[in-house]
Amino acid sequence: MRVSVQEAPFDLGAETAQFAAGQQTMGAVVTFTGVVRDSDAGTLEVMEIEHYPGMTERALTEIAGEAQRRWSLGDVLVIHRHGSLTPGEMIMMVATAARHRKDAFEAAEFLMDYLKSRAPFWKREVTDQGTDWVAARDEDEDALSRW
Repeated sequence: MRVSVQEAPFDLGAETAQFAAGQQTMGAVVTFTGVVRDSDAGTLEVMEIEHYPGMTERALTEIAGEAQRRWSLGDVLVIHRHGSLTPGEMIMMVATAARHRKDAFEAAEFLMDYLKSRAPFWKREVTDQGTDWVAARDEDEDALSRW
């Protein structure tokens, strides 16, 4: 298991290849990459993502461990960026490896739902209309409630 909270961009292809290497006993590798999208409140200039170092890594490590306990996973990778990101930049990546695809897909969805609704990050959108903190969305909480 690897969890990384970082400011620097990551190389999706290299991370995926490194994660998949050595997974000879696993029949499925699932990856998901989140990308900064434009805002509904105006043209997004930048997404500012803040976190508390130490606390965030611990929380993400705990949830990755929870995924390993709930599903039969061989490995888990979670990368989440912080700092100032522009539309189109990769913001996060989740990868899961399992003997069977169902476990890999479900665990990846569980991790993504957690990251979207509960991970300790604070996001502020800077648009051509001003600056606003991103509020929690009911649909994200609903998605997490199924787990």
